[in-house]
This record gives sequence, C-alpha cells and structure tokens, in this order.
Amino acid sequence: MSQAASINPDEAAFFGKLAADWWNPKGTSAMLHRITPTRVAHIRGEALAHFGLDGRSRRPLAGLSALDVGCGAGLMAEPLARMGAATSAIDAAPENIAAARVHAQGQGLAIDYQCIAVEDLAATGARFDLITCLEVVEHVAGRDAFFAAIAQLLKPGGLAVFSTPNRTPASWAVVIAGAEYITRSIPRGAHDWNRFFTPAELAEALTHAGLVPGEPAGLSWRPGAGFVIGSDVSVNYFLTATPQA
Repeated sequence: MSQAASINPDEAAFFGKLAADWWNPKGTSAMLHRITPTRVAHIRGEALAHFGLDGRSRRPLAGLSALDVGCGAGLMAEPLARMGAATSAIDAAPENIAAARVHAQGQGLAIDYQCIAVEDLAATGARFDLITCLEVVEHVAGRDAFFAAIAQLLKPGGLAVFSTPNRTPASWAVVIAGAEYITRSIPRGAHDWNRFFTPAELAEALTHAGLVPGEPAGLSWRPGAGFVIGSDVSVNYFLTATPQA
C-alpha cells in the first residue's frame, strides 16, 4: 500500500500489533466489544431513517452498499453485512485485514476487505451509500485529505456516520486515565487526547470537505443501563454527514 497523506504509519503499526486479539471480548479490544451493540443499533437507526427502510426486515440494509473505514478486524463490518448491505471495509494495517478476512470467512460472510487508504480507494471510482468511520478520525494524519476522500466516496443521497472521543476534561479522565491506565480496557498509548475532535471541529472539517453535518449524539455510560445514546457528548459522540445538494 502506498503511503497516503491520511495514514499515520505509527498508528497503523500500533493497531496492527493488536490484530490477533481483536475478536477476544476480554482482550485488548474489550471496550470496543462493549460498545459495539450500541454502535450497531444507533447506526442501524440512522440508516433506517435516512434511507426510509423497513426496520422489521431481518436484512434492512439490503440493496445498499456500505464501507467501513478503519475497520480493524471487522467489528462493525460484520454487522453491516449481516444487516444485508453489500459491505466493503478498509484499514491501514495489513495484519488487521488478514484477521478480518479469516473471521468473516468463519462466519460465512462475504465482505470485501482491502488494505488501502481512503484516498486510493476514492481514486478507483468506488462509491457507497453508507460509510461508517468509528474511532478513526483522531488517528489520521492528513485530515483534509482524509475527509475529502470520504466525501468523494459517498454517493449522492448517501449517509456517513462518524464516532470519536470529544476533547474535554471528561474524555481525558474516562478514555486516557480510566480506560488506558486504570481499567486497561483500551491498550495504553492508543490515544493522543490532543488529537481528539470537538463536535464543532469535526463539523467544520466535514463542511470544508463538502459534506453537511448533522447534530451530534452522545455515547455515554449509565450505571444499570450500560452504554446509551443521548445528549451527553462530553466523552464520546456520533456525527452524521450527507453530501451537499
């Protein structure tokens, strides 16, 4: 894979080393496993509303093409495929793509996994109805190139869904101090708090790339309820975007 502007090789190498443990719910990706059901439910709901789909269907995304950017070993790509989308997924770490392919094969899922940068994929002419980009934007290098490529990959009328930590004292306490150093549910060194986006900053970056951002939705932990979607964006949040008309 060529060294594209958006790829931070140190970040790719860091997460590539975690590939073998990615599907272990008690391993280095434990936190991702815990938040995945809430992520999937939220993205499903956003897609149903945006595309006017039937939520009663077992495969409500059938007929749509989906791309998961920064897919790791496939924690989001596999649910997209199970919901019926023709799913592609990309990652900068070849180790992650290898692990993702093996796991998908074992699940009987046809997912097009590629170790390729978003810019290089966009240059092929590929376009998608739905793009997911979860806990990725805080790790990219050339941010302008990254968001421009996402905009190019999104079909007219399509929907992009991003999630990322906010840059607040609360996110530092929860994501860095708590998850990385105290509970160790996230690998130590996985995040640089200074590279986190506030919702306003992410919205501005998306607008600059030619996308129309929606309103942020918070992802937070509530005792007794687990991870929930709500108005609290202080730690982590989702932001949708659509192409400019």
